[in-house]
Amino acid sequence: MKVTFLGAAHEVTGSCTLIETCGHKFLVDCGMEQGKDIFENQSLPVAASDVEFVLVTHAHIDHSGNLPLLAKNGFKGSVYSTEATSSLLDIMLRDSTHIQMFEAEWRNRKAKRSGEKPYEALYDMEDTEVILSHLRPCKYGEKIRVLENVEIRFTDVGHLLGSACIEIWVTENGETKKMVFSGDVGNINRPIVNDPQTVEEADCVVIESTYGNRLHDGHADNINTLAEIIERTFKRGGNVVIPSFAVGRTQEILYYIRQIKAEGLVTGFDGFKVYVDSPLAEEATKIYIQTNIDSIDTEAAKLVREGINPFWFDGLECSKTSDESKAINFDESPKVIISASGMCEAGRIRHHLKHNLWRPESTILFVGYQAEGTLGRIIYEGAKKIKLFGEEVNVKAEISLLPGVSGHADRDGLYNWLSGFKNKPRVFVNHGNVESCDDFTEYLKERGYDAFAPFSGTVYNFFEDKLEVITEGIPIKPKEFAHEKTRKVHTDLVDTVEELLNLAKALDGRSNKELISLTQ
Repeated sequence: MKVTFLGAAHEVTGSCTLIETCGHKFLVDCGMEQGKDIFENQSLPVAASDVEFVLVTHAHIDHSGNLPLLAKNGFKGSVYSTEATSSLLDIMLRDSTHIQMFEAEWRNRKAKRSGEKPYEALYDMEDTEVILSHLRPCKYGEKIRVLENVEIRFTDVGHLLGSACIEIWVTENGETKKMVFSGDVGNINRPIVNDPQTVEEADCVVIESTYGNRLHDGHADNINTLAEIIERTFKRGGNVVIPSFAVGRTQEILYYIRQIKAEGLVTGFDGFKVYVDSPLAEEATKIYIQTNIDSIDTEAAKLVREGINPFWFDGLECSKTSDESKAINFDESPKVIISASGMCEAGRIRHHLKHNLWRPESTILFVGYQAEGTLGRIIYEGAKKIKLFGEEVNVKAEISLLPGVSGHADRDGLYNWLSGFKNKPRVFVNHGNVESCDDFTEYLKERGYDAFAPFSGTVYNFFEDKLEVITEGIPIKPKEFAHEKTRKVHTDLVDTVEELLNLAKALDGRSNKELISLTQ
């Protein structure tokens, strides 16, 4: 069996690994790279049509986002994942497709004016519909034969609803060996999802290292901290604006607020409103509500059995249309606004920032990781002014962070999960930046593990337990980051156009003379 590491090798996104055994070929994850690409990634070294199936650890786009592209290139096999992951893929891949098509439309308008070649989207909705028709939902703990010599099993790792590590048994020449892919290992004591479950045996393990050299605050009291932030902000007459990821993090925040309201932890503001301003988050929440009760933790399951919706409470409102979104900022009462995107790079959150950043009475509350270079990171690190919709906005609001809500295990959590194996398997470390990946690898070596952090293109012979190809990381040249500048210009353009449209609508009823003068 040959294992080729392709994506998330010394990088945090783009997870993808090719496995070849007895003439068969399949992938573990098929993720899209997000944010800055640091190293060149080797492309899939076989034809997409030769890939017989894909095993998906969870629905996040950095593990699943290139599945429609695989279908576009000729893949016709099955996509195995847990039941909840299949449900989430149905909405998240559609959302990703809309983004690809919108970007292509904008680029082609620009290309037409400048005489450049047309830009083709990575994939379209037809490709996505094809891949969605190939989803094969699986139950946790069910051993499934996917080839005559390969069996698999999904085990809950508590990162996201439906997330799993994947156990893979392979038989060659009468010998059976087992490889385990951790996927993203979850943090402990988080609401809704179970704590990560361990696996007892493996010959080889591929483990993530997102926080492989860091420790979380293990004493964070999220419920009371959030309640205190809400209460002190409301007492100032401001709003609490929460940039949040639509899937996973938004549901956690709703879960916390339901408890805050049930226990009366925010005094003097009974019935305060909470707006969820993200259609994707609303769709994801429906999936969370409808999921198999065995897929959620005991506290959330207890609420469901008692007929309590863990994500609903009096005062909760969801906005679907852009007009409903804009109306939120005309509500002058203190409120909580939860909106995407989680790093403030695009979407409706930017409107809410414009209306609240300059207000010292408001609070911008970050509840997730803010990548370097993103607007969220810039605000969190103390920017005094930022640019939104073509104008500078003073940052006067309180900027805060809710600690302890990471969906990833820290170094100790990763080590504890790995320690669940009775033996000490061979370990490959991936899905972390250079420092985190290498530091965690050294940490494991010091504790007696045979650990190695591969770069893209590294090939491992599983049954012979040897590295056939060892690659070095090839840094991407700065000029190859030009697309990021394009994205920023594009975002600013969309912001400006939306602002002009709002202005034009506000001028309805003015005289023809006034309107004509504005078009000159």
